[in-house]
Amino acid sequence: MSTLHQYDSAIANYYNAMRVKTLPLYSFDFHHEYRKDLQNIFVDSVKLRAIAQDNKWVSNEWDLQEKLQEEVVIVTDAQLRIVFASQNMVKMNGYEVSEVLGKSPKIFQGEATNHIISKEIRLAIQSQQSFEKVVMNYKKDGSIYACTIKGFPVFNIKGELSHYIAFEKAA
Repeated sequence: MSTLHQYDSAIANYYNAMRVKTLPLYSFDFHHEYRKDLQNIFVDSVKLRAIAQDNKWVSNEWDLQEKLQEEVVIVTDAQLRIVFASQNMVKMNGYEVSEVLGKSPKIFQGEATNHIISKEIRLAIQSQQSFEKVVMNYKKDGSIYACTIKGFPVFNIKGELSHYIAFEKAA
């Protein structure tokens, strides 16, 4: 027994001499952020489905669940007023959803935005065609970022233009 006691004493002395500092556990913060992201995706997908059902959108091939995870989704009405923006927009450009609802997507544009590309997007929208462009947009704090935008017209079951949907990702 005395060797076991000596062993315990030696181990205790060894660990006491290490001067290890304890740190708080942060894994709960990671879990909280992940859970919050999942919750935002769920809330956004419910809102998008409601818009689609209320306006009788023709079904499409988009995997909105995946798009909401990886990209910012913005929906405008036919007059190009934002009616939906996914909550992950805050990460990309700093704008809260409530700050952009009812406004035009031009809110993200400025001097560095290429006017030729803007005109090409405008022509695609006027002719109700889909488009994919890289645009220089502005964050809420005024900094510039390149944004890949894939825009699509959305039609209702009568074949009438209902909305536009854009999937955006920082390039």
